[in-house]
Amino acid sequence: MTSDESAERHHRQILLPVIGRAGQSRIRAGRVCVLGLGALGSHTTMLLARAGVGFLRLVDRDVVEWTNLQRQALYEEEDVRAALPKAVAAARAVQRIDQAIAVEPVVLDVDAASITGLIADVDVVVDGSDNFELRYLLNDAALELGKSWVYGGVIGTHGSTMTIVPNETACLRCLFPDPPAPGSVPTCDTVGVLGPAAALVGALQASETLKLLVNDRAARNPGLLSIDLWNVEIARIAVERRPDCPACGRGERAFLRQQIAKRIVSLCGRDAVQVVVRPAVSLDLAALAERLSALGPLQHNPYLIRFMVEGYELTVFPDGRAIVRGTTDPAVARVLYARYIGM
Repeated sequence: MTSDESAERHHRQILLPVIGRAGQSRIRAGRVCVLGLGALGSHTTMLLARAGVGFLRLVDRDVVEWTNLQRQALYEEEDVRAALPKAVAAARAVQRIDQAIAVEPVVLDVDAASITGLIADVDVVVDGSDNFELRYLLNDAALELGKSWVYGGVIGTHGSTMTIVPNETACLRCLFPDPPAPGSVPTCDTVGVLGPAAALVGALQASETLKLLVNDRAARNPGLLSIDLWNVEIARIAVERRPDCPACGRGERAFLRQQIAKRIVSLCGRDAVQVVVRPAVSLDLAALAERLSALGPLQHNPYLIRFMVEGYELTVFPDGRAIVRGTTDPAVARVLYARYIGM
């Protein structure tokens, strides 16, 4: 794309005094990592692509499902039929929006061993995750590397966001010192998600990301912004840095330092359990697909294998990770994994 084409594409944005030509140049030079490409991450990614962000690293562990289409931008029915990972489907959609954007899809379950490599070379990180474990890990890694990030959450008709700049603003643990206990907070499994609420919070996250890229410090969201879209209730909550904060006050990195050999966790919004092997392995998907074909029909592409067995659906990725759909019992998932993947 020529400079004239770029100027025409972003003309209305360049007209904004808060951006202008200099700001648009910073946006095009900007590098952003989006961690999680569900309801929030997909909306934010779409808006950042249309704004002209030059580099987008898109990270997600999951595959596009029918239930995603109600609230997750960028995905279409054909992505479901093709069993595409969200990162791949989102990257393809970004390229359809703007071929000049450098987009890097990463199909990965982010953990303490991988997160620093994912965010070390970007300017801003967007939280599109669906779990507190990843948010607290991101908070640690961002503080360690001095990376700004934009928190976002949505459940039911309610959403919230907070912009976190190391050494300037409060961090996540200033607001929530510890993750909530399992079962103590509602999830999208139990209360659902309103699509427009996700779109609104995603738009706020995209706007905050652009402010960070053009370095408009005065305009940044100064605290926690909470919105109930259905009842049109908006609240601003001031959040101050805490000298006794375990993360940004005392410099602890409890989540970043943890080393987990194997994790089995339920997935938000899915009757499914994820099995993660650490350290990651490198599966020969073609050979595995040939072996599993004796069980019946299966779906196989360069990113995954999907098959039905014993009434459950298993999706297996090259790094050994698997999603077992049809149960929320970790013991069942563990048995099926050992029986058919053999690890």
